[in-house]
Parts: sequence; C-alpha cells; structure tokens
Amino acid sequence: MGFLVYYIFPTVLLLALIRKYRESKWGKCNNNIQLDGKTVIITGANSGIGFEVAKELASRKASVILACRTLTKAKETCVTIQQNIKEAVLVPMELDLASLKSIKKFSDEIKKNYKEIHILINNAGVSYPSSTRLETADNFEIHFGVNYLGHFYLTNLLLDELNISSGKSRVVVVASSLHERGEINLDNLNNEKLTSKNLYANSKLANIYFTQELARRTKDKNINVYACCPGWVYTGLFRYTIRWYHFFVVAPVAFFFMRSSGQGAQTPIYCATEPKLENETGLLYRDCKLYDSKAIFYDSISTKLWVKTEEMIKDALKVK
Repeated sequence: MGFLVYYIFPTVLLLALIRKYRESKWGKCNNNIQLDGKTVIITGANSGIGFEVAKELASRKASVILACRTLTKAKETCVTIQQNIKEAVLVPMELDLASLKSIKKFSDEIKKNYKEIHILINNAGVSYPSSTRLETADNFEIHFGVNYLGHFYLTNLLLDELNISSGKSRVVVVASSLHERGEINLDNLNNEKLTSKNLYANSKLANIYFTQELARRTKDKNINVYACCPGWVYTGLFRYTIRWYHFFVVAPVAFFFMRSSGQGAQTPIYCATEPKLENETGLLYRDCKLYDSKAIFYDSISTKLWVKTEEMIKDALKVK
C-alpha cells in the first residue's frame, strides 16, 4: 500500500497534469455563432472529426448535409445526432469521393435542391499502406484521388452555389501537418512510377496548394477558403496503417499527444464559424490560430497542379 501511495499515485497524477497542460495548448473554438438559415455540406460526416463537426454545426441551427460514402451510413448518423439534438436539421446524402460519377451525381442533386451553400467542409480522407497500391473507380491512386482530387472536383462543381449573394461562404479543407513531409511531383501525381513513399502526406500537401490556388481564383467572388490541421486525432483514419503491435510503442506517446475527435474538430469548426476570419482566405490554421508551416510553397506549382488536375479529370471523364 505504501508503494502505491508514494510512487504510483503521484506518478499518475503527474501524467494527468501533463496531459491537461497539453490539452490547454490545443485550442478551442469559443465563439457561439449561430447558423440559422445556413446550409452546410460536410464530407465524411459519419465518423471522427466529420461527425463531431456535424453535431456542433447542427446544434448551431445550420441545415447540415451529411455527405457519406453510403446513404445507409449517412442515415444512421442522422439518427444518432438527432437522439441528442432533437431540433437538428440533417440531410443524409451519398457521396463516394473515389468516384467522379458519384461526385457529379451528388453535385447535381445539390444544385437541384439548393440555391446557396454557405459552408463546405472537405473533411473525408483515407490512409492505406503505400504498398497496397489501391485505386479509385477512375484509376487514380487512392490518396490522391479521394483526399485531394475528389474534393477538388466537388468544390469546383459547386462554385456557383458557394458564390452566395450576401456575405461570404466558407470552404474548409481539412489537411494535416504531415503535409510537411509530402512532395508534389507534377510528373508523378498519380504515383505512376510507383516511387512515392508517403502518399498520404503528398495528398495533404496537394490539399494546401488547392486551398491557396482556390483562394486566388475566387478573390473576386464571395468565397473564403481555409486549410486546417486538426492535430493527431484518434479516429479510424489510420486503421489500415497501424498494426496491433505498434500500440506498444504508440500508446505512451499517444497519451500526451493524441486528441479525441471532438478536440480535433475544434479548428475545422473555428474556420467554419469564426467572425475574425471574414477577411482572411487561403491560409492554414492549427489550434484555432494561424499555423506557420515548415513547407515551402511555390505559386508556380500551385497553378500547374490546378491545371494538371483539371486535365486528369477531363481525361478520366472521357474514358467513362
């Protein structure tokens, strides 16, 4: 008993205090902006960060479209949210970002039913071991196709709806600080040469280039664009890349650094709602504040990546 009192309890208390200190540095969206009359689209809203963002924005009285890979998942998520938020206005829709056909069908439905989209949160993402060499329905490398190109196509299809008549809409691109390990090789975007080592990081770097270029191309429209890093979050995203034996190494580190989905959702919520960002666009945020990336960005790559992506989508659609 003495051992527990003098060693174990103080150690546990110390670890808990360190964890609390870490949490205090992660940032929290403290505004209480209500979203009455606003229409929001969230991709990947059935789990993780997307689910938490959907709950929060629904509680702020937005009409939230849950864009999920299957309609069943979207409907189940609506039921779950409405159990806690009775007045939530939720619209379940199917959107498979691994299929250009599905993205087009989704955007057509949006255009038919909504004149304006006030907030688009490009949240959905995948992560697989690079050795799997998975592809989308249109033969794009899975990370490039889903995390980046799918959202690129979706956003461009909805630009008219995002160019709202009053105020400014917001496009929030959920990226990752892992973009700092990525690279953009314009001759190997789809990993045709099978030489890319960190495909997930590459896709997240492409997300940030997309944010910057979209901001430039919409500077005369009523659209603001933000990229954000949610931090290292405990979600199902890396379920295919982390093996059971990794937890022996990861668990001690995760205790101090890994966030819950709710904590990871704070910066996306901040970018979607914070009034102070009204005059900002094309920037990157983490912990509910501007983030100074270690990556070096080039305007020339941003432009070339945009043009190359458009060409790749056109070629894929011709095949179909």
